[in-house]
Amino acid sequence: MSKVSRRDFLKLAGLTSGALAMSQLSPESLRRSSNSLPNIVIVLFDAMTARDLSLYGFKRHTTPNFEKFAQKAIVYNAHHSGGNFTTPGTATLLTGTYPWTHRAFDIAGVVEQDRVKHNIFTALGNQYHRLAFSQNLLPNYFFGQFHRDIDTILPASSFSAIEQVHGEWFKNDLDGAYRSYDNFMFQDGVPPASLVFGLADRILLRRREASAHYADYPRGLPRAGDHPIFFQLKDVFNGLMATLDELKSVNPYCAYLHVWPPHAPYKATREFDSKFQDNYHPINKPDNRLGDHTPNSSLNSRRQNYDEFIANADNEFGRLMKYMESNGVLDNSYVFVVADHGESFERGVEGHVTKLLYEPLIHIPLIVSVPGQQTRQDIYTPTSNADILPTLMHLSGQSIPDWTEGTVLPGLGGVVDPSRSIFSMEAKTNSAYAPLTKATLTMRKGDYKLIYYTGFEPQDSFELYNLAEDYEELNDLYPKGPSIAKALKDELLQKLDSVNAPYRRKA
Repeated sequence: MSKVSRRDFLKLAGLTSGALAMSQLSPESLRRSSNSLPNIVIVLFDAMTARDLSLYGFKRHTTPNFEKFAQKAIVYNAHHSGGNFTTPGTATLLTGTYPWTHRAFDIAGVVEQDRVKHNIFTALGNQYHRLAFSQNLLPNYFFGQFHRDIDTILPASSFSAIEQVHGEWFKNDLDGAYRSYDNFMFQDGVPPASLVFGLADRILLRRREASAHYADYPRGLPRAGDHPIFFQLKDVFNGLMATLDELKSVNPYCAYLHVWPPHAPYKATREFDSKFQDNYHPINKPDNRLGDHTPNSSLNSRRQNYDEFIANADNEFGRLMKYMESNGVLDNSYVFVVADHGESFERGVEGHVTKLLYEPLIHIPLIVSVPGQQTRQDIYTPTSNADILPTLMHLSGQSIPDWTEGTVLPGLGGVVDPSRSIFSMEAKTNSAYAPLTKATLTMRKGDYKLIYYTGFEPQDSFELYNLAEDYEELNDLYPKGPSIAKALKDELLQKLDSVNAPYRRKA
């Protein structure tokens, strides 16, 4: 039998296993089991665009299990992220506010200090056992900020096949530790701050990778970006099931479960690898001047890999769904299936680190299972991830905080409002402490979507699309000067002026 180091023993005893971590729940948590409030489960798939899901009409059959789940759920057909990458997208969901308010809009940004108490975990209160897990390190920065109001934080490396995450050793300051060690000193893909320790760390990781044999993954194990977290999808979803099983003893609970797939690198198991070698030919859209100019042939090839990874993740979700059905989770829990942002394979852009905010980047899935629901309900009015926090407050019978910018979702107590505007934003190079002067913003009102680019070129510019008539955003109406364009432009610029005002005063 191989030796277990002291480090590995400590990880197993207190950190890595969801079941073991849950076993340390306090007596106070156990006393909550008599509460009759509904449980809340949020399953978030990182970088999952609605545009590549067969649930929403995509031509490849990528999501048969999502479709089965949807037969007894509410399906939101025009749901949007707050931004086009993890930091603003996740912060919008967790705070119920837009990026110009929570200010977490650069690559590794955090929520503005005076708004740290404005989050789901604090708002729900201690009548819930609140659990947070994310394979992506970026949301863990928020968990570090919110940690006083989260009962259980599972480390990012939980349920991994190979991991070498150092920040997890400093449980009293996860945010600072992840930044100092894993993002600064040891992050792969960039020269590490410490050439001695960083190089040694990479050599050790490469040796561990080389000695690992996972025949079911022909392209190698999936990995959480540049961080040393390698995993098998089945292990991650087994871990989620074990975690939910342990939570049964602490009803009511709120579990935020953020998984890496289908985020790049797109590495599916053998069953799904090459599944979509078909004759599907997406529309070749023209390069955007602010894009990366990646050729369409490359984009289409990578999209195939992405779609296969979606299908693989959907298959694992099918196992999770069966577990929730057979163990009664669906009978006493609101289950939200959602994403933090989308993914692009068009206009010269692969991925989501871009200035663009076309629909593949911000149109995301939202499916909500209501306890006891037996039929499907479709909602077509535009909605936002900012709506999830106020909806949870409504469902748990609590007052909705006056600081939230979302509204209760239609179908869950909210009303359809055709005149409502929702927003998304990209401003990763703009200072979080200054007015927004270098950003892309979108405003969706009914069928219309206005895109505003500011600070990237000598002249600011706009694009306008009618998404009901132009699903692919190919016919820019703005140059034609329709009357709706001026009304939308005035509203968006007035909103921007309003949110910029406090930061102009500070400057």
